[in-house]
Amino acid sequence: MDLRSELLKSIWYGFTALDLEKSGKVSKSQLKVLSHNLCTVLAIPHDPVALEEHFRDDDDGPVSSQGYMPYLNKYILDKVVEGSFEKENVDELCWTLTAKKNYQPDRASDTLLPERDAFRLWCLFNFLSEDKYPLVMVADEVEYLLKKICAAMSIEFNCVDLEDFFSHDAMQQNGITVWVFLELMNSGKITRGVDKAIVSMAIEEVYREIVGDVLKEGYLWKKGQLRRNWKERWFTLRPSVLCYYTGEDRKDCLGNIALDGNCCVEALPDRDGKRCMFCLKTISKTYEMSASDTKQRQEWTTAIQTAIRLDVEGKKSLHKDLKLKRREQREQREKRRQSKEEELQRLRALQEERERKLAELELLKEAQKQAQELLEQDELRRRQQHEQLQRALEVQLKEAEEARVSMQAEMALKEEEAERQRKRIQELEEMQRRLEEALQQEIKARLDEEAFRYAQAGLLAEEEEKMKALMALQEEQEEYILKTQREKQELKQEMEAKSRALEEAQRQLEEVRANRHRVDQDVVAAQRKLRQASTNVKHWNVQMNRLMRPIGPGEKRPSLGSSFSTFQIPSQRDPGLRLRARSGSDERDDEGKENVENTCDLEKRHSHTSNGDMDIP
Repeated sequence: MDLRSELLKSIWYGFTALDLEKSGKVSKSQLKVLSHNLCTVLAIPHDPVALEEHFRDDDDGPVSSQGYMPYLNKYILDKVVEGSFEKENVDELCWTLTAKKNYQPDRASDTLLPERDAFRLWCLFNFLSEDKYPLVMVADEVEYLLKKICAAMSIEFNCVDLEDFFSHDAMQQNGITVWVFLELMNSGKITRGVDKAIVSMAIEEVYREIVGDVLKEGYLWKKGQLRRNWKERWFTLRPSVLCYYTGEDRKDCLGNIALDGNCCVEALPDRDGKRCMFCLKTISKTYEMSASDTKQRQEWTTAIQTAIRLDVEGKKSLHKDLKLKRREQREQREKRRQSKEEELQRLRALQEERERKLAELELLKEAQKQAQELLEQDELRRRQQHEQLQRALEVQLKEAEEARVSMQAEMALKEEEAERQRKRIQELEEMQRRLEEALQQEIKARLDEEAFRYAQAGLLAEEEEKMKALMALQEEQEEYILKTQREKQELKQEMEAKSRALEEAQRQLEEVRANRHRVDQDVVAAQRKLRQASTNVKHWNVQMNRLMRPIGPGEKRPSLGSSFSTFQIPSQRDPGLRLRARSGSDERDDEGKENVENTCDLEKRHSHTSNGDMDIP
């Protein structure tokens, strides 16, 4: 913070004090008086005509602060020479103007601060306030200043009172004005139970330390350069200079010791009846001094080293440097806070996205569960139908067995015809074998279907594991905040991969179903052929019964050496034989025509038999 900024803060209070109507504008006559007084305390020549010439084109009336700033910079602040005036005189001028308007304490209060202490607190406020208008001092700087004052009074600062003070008004959390700060000091909350004289001394000490750039001051014994005798002097240490006086009133300055990078301070052993000695070495001289105790010597040597360091670094004020560092720390804390809030918002967005995806996954699971239930119901219906068909086939099998027994008794004389029918039976057995193979294929298809179902269950289990991995990924997101965007993209890709895997499993299930449907069609075709063969057998039995006639006298009985024990009815244990039992009426009509033709041929062949022998086709 340069000299111009410090002066502008004080002048801002003087300008606003002249704005009685709080319109942001001041009359030209008042500005003339203010400008003349500023030139006087700043020790620069005053040009009374310059203000009129500067505002010659603007005769509308009062002038705003923005309109007064170019004149203030050009005709006053640009001419200021640092060191040619007392900054305290400028502060007193502006304090006098602003205190009449704004500083109206309760005069009857016992804790009211003297006017001089209020002025010094006002100067301290300006020094520590932010470089933004209207001027305010943030809570950290208020706490810093109050701690310095309490330390000077040798009392402990109570942060609770300050926190209560800021918590009552939300507007004060962004900073307080100087009048609110003076009201806080006049309330006695900070200086409760402390004598006014001690409070004044503490305020003056803090004022000289912060505003006056006094790093340390106090009594030290100094050894003379000529007489080499020891005398007690009052020393005041500022950046780049160490002054010593005859007394603490600082009226008679006996000398100044310039401090630069060529200076150094060293501790000395006790001698000449003096203790706690140290020396300050410059290029031309060495100054020997003695402190009251070891603590004071350590404080003085540390303070002198700090002054030398500030001069080497080109800094004119320790507290200006500390103020800038505290401001940077506040800005860093604010950036970290904002960054943390942004991270929290991103985490909330990720959490909402995760919850949404979990809800979608639950819906998907519910739909899959419903589909599984439908499949189970379909399977149950198919099993019931299968059992019904099996029972019906068992009944038919019993009937067929009874018919076979009766047929064997009737066809004892039809051995030759049985031989011809064996081939047909073998064909039927081949057909049965094929049917059994078809049934085996169906069983295999069902096993494949079960395997696919198990695979689907495995996919669901894998999906559950992926979900657990997703939860673990969320925890990793909380640990690695900087990688949340990339992990979000990876999570999205992983969910898409899971969706594709689920769709692939569903597609494979549909293929299994299509294969099972084809196998069912093959089974139906085999059953149709088996029914056709059974129908042919029954038809031939009927034809044989028609061709049977009594044997006349002199005719030979056909040989009964052959047995019909090898004749077997095809097994009908397959549950699918009864399917579509009555749906082949058209096919049976065609087969009936073919059987009539075969019967005619048989009669022709029977007429050519000789000696009573029968040639049964």
